[in-house]
Parts: sequence; C-alpha cells; structure tokens
Amino acid sequence: MLERFRGFWTRLLSPIARFLIRRGVSPDAVTLVGTIGVCAGAVIFFPQGELLIGVLFITAFVFSDLLDGFMARETGRSSKFGAFLDSTLDRIGDGAIFGGLAMYYAGPGDSDLYLVLCLLCLVMGGVTSYARSKAEGLGFDAKVGIAERADRLVAILVMTGLSGMFGLPILMEVTLWALAAASTVTVGQRIWVVRRQALAEAAAEQG
Repeated sequence: MLERFRGFWTRLLSPIARFLIRRGVSPDAVTLVGTIGVCAGAVIFFPQGELLIGVLFITAFVFSDLLDGFMARETGRSSKFGAFLDSTLDRIGDGAIFGGLAMYYAGPGDSDLYLVLCLLCLVMGGVTSYARSKAEGLGFDAKVGIAERADRLVAILVMTGLSGMFGLPILMEVTLWALAAASTVTVGQRIWVVRRQALAEAAAEQG
C-alpha cells in the first residue's frame, strides 16, 4: 500500500524501524501487529458510526506495511515466507475494512444498497489480487488494471474519513460505486490479458 509515496514514507519512518530493530522486534511481528490494528479499527469503530476515528486508527497501523519491509531489508531477513505472510495478512486487513463498512451500513448507515456495494468491493478486491497471483503462478503476467490495491485502499480511507469529518456520506457512497466498478473492470482486464497470453502460448506450442 502507499506505493506512490513509498520512498518518502520509508525515509520518514526509518528511525522508528531502526528503533524496533534494536529492541529485537521482527518484521513478521510488525506485520502481524499492523494487521491486528487495522482489523480492530475497522470492526470496532466503523459499525458504531465512528468513521473518522476508525480511519485515523487504521491509518496509524497501515504504515506497518512500510516498516516491516524496511526492517527486513535492514536486517537481511527478507524471505519468501515474509512476503507470503505480508500478502496474506494484507487481504485480511482489506476484508476487515470493507467488512466494517458493511456493518456500518447494516447499522447506523442503514442502507442495504451500500451494504451490498461494500461486499461487492470486498469480493472483487480479493478476486483482483487472486487473479494476478494465480496468473503469475501459471507463468503469465496479469499486472494490469485500473484499480490496484493501494489505490483502492487510499481512496476508501480518505473518503470515509472526510465523510465522517464533514458529515457528507455522499463522498463515501460515490467512492464505493467507483471502487465496485473499477474492481470489476480490473478483474475483467486481468482475465482478458491472461486469456490472450494463454492462447498465444497454445498457438506457439502447436506451431
């Protein structure tokens, strides 16, 4: 997450990362704590209608995604398992955010329509990541689409926070429509790209 500003935030957070390293904290521990914090903020505050507090709480833990990577490189402890754990827990954090928003719309938000949209964003976001992972596992490239994970996460957190701050639910509602559409299009793009590669591979084998 935060890919577009990774260099800036990494430099800013590097003193914290080095402090944790000196205290013997492992990158995997930071990854786990960050995910727990994101999940807690989403499922505790969002269902109560505390949107701004929830976003601020979640944001404080989102930066763990930068800390753990920096710590792993600094200590030479980068590993395939660390990458696997980070990616897997990211999916859990994403699910908690949209699940928390779904619970908000099932409660104080009182909207079946936007509850469904939250669930659609949750499902299609997961399929977006799975499609790329599965494609790469089969030897194809599926790094295409208009809704990368970082874009989806930043968009929903920023607009949810602004909705809570200014009492403008329309900001979050428009964002959910946009993310639902963009995620669906991205899944379609990845299926199409992989299909083309698979057909080209089959043709080459037959030729």
